[in-house]
Formats: sequence, structure tokens, C-alpha cells
Amino acid sequence: MALKLYGLPMSTNTTRAMICLHEKEVDFELVPVNVFSAEHKQPPFLSKNPFGLIPVLEDGDLTLFESRAITAYVAEKLKETGEDLIRHKDAKEAAVVKVWTEVESHYYDPAVSPIIYEYFVAPFEGKEPDKSVIDTNVEKLKKVLDVYEGRLSSSKYLAGDFYSLADLNHVSETHYFMQTPYASLINERPHVKAWWEDISSRPAFNKVVGGMTFGQSQE
Repeated sequence: MALKLYGLPMSTNTTRAMICLHEKEVDFELVPVNVFSAEHKQPPFLSKNPFGLIPVLEDGDLTLFESRAITAYVAEKLKETGEDLIRHKDAKEAAVVKVWTEVESHYYDPAVSPIIYEYFVAPFEGKEPDKSVIDTNVEKLKKVLDVYEGRLSSSKYLAGDFYSLADLNHVSETHYFMQTPYASLINERPHVKAWWEDISSRPAFNKVVGGMTFGQSQE
């Protein structure tokens, strides 16, 4: 039975899961959820995720929500397939992967997500972007990226000289961030820039990037 992923390609959280599935070269069905008509807030979807957020993964009788939990599950279940995203054969490397996946969740995402929201989502909803929110989080992100620059000066990727879940979890949000006026925060840090150019050029991401068109005209 093919895995089912409920979500939308423009969603950073959905594409985070999709990238992982593509890295693992596994067949899956993307089931569109019309968030614009609030389908994700209706009982059929709430039975899958009571918090009413995409994505949701179904694997037989298992239903998962939260994109990082989904990527962790896929990486573990299919650890012998495709890229080894969790370094399951080396306990020390696996521990470092976990550290940097936590860093993404607790430091990077809380800084970059509000910037993306204000730049893309607020105008889409007819709101003026809140510059004070952007400015506050730009300062937070600078500090995080300074740490990344130091880390990436001694290793090619965040957890070591190997691509892992720690890097993958950054890709979808960073893609949108790089289309904002604040992309210089990454471009002016040479090791972070090289890292981003590397992880954003992988075939798995190239399979989903065409659908990441939130807030942009589609021609």
C-alpha cells in the first residue's frame, strides 16, 4: 500500500515531508487538502489531525501529523533505502543529527517562519506586513546564522560531512526565505551560502520546488 500524504505543495511543512519521501525514493500519493476552503478544519480531516494542520501521513493503519515527526518516521522506517538521513549505523553521528534537527526546530524555525509569514502570507490575506515582527526576527536569525557559519566552517553539513535530516528539515522554509529581501543574511555568510546552494540543488528538492509558488503568480 502506497503511503498517503495529505497537504499542499506550496506548504513548507508538506514539502518538508515530500522531500524526505523523495530522498527515500518511495512511492506516495499526495492527497490535496483545500486549506483555502478550510477543508483542514472539517471533521474528516480533523479525524486525522485534531489540530487541523497539514500535512498528515497515512501508512496503512498508522496516521501521523507534524512534519518533523513524519520525516523522522520515514527516515527510520526506510533507513536502508536511499540516503541515510539518520546515520543509523553510527550512534555518535546519529546523536549529532538529532542535535541539529532540534536546533532547526527550536532556533531556526522560530526566527525564519515569522519573516516568511509577514512577507508572503500577510499580503495574501490582505494584511500589511508587520515590519516590527520582521525586524525582531531578522535580528534573531542573524544570531542563529552566525552559529551556523561557525559550524559549517568545519563541516560540509550541519551534523558532519554528510547530508542528513538536520539539513533536509531546513530546505522548504529557506527556499521561501531566499525570495525575501533578507536573503543577504545567508548570502553574506560564505559557508552558509555554500551549504544552502548544496542542499537546494539535490534531486529530491528539485522534484517539489515547482509547486512552491505561494504568493507568486503562476504562468
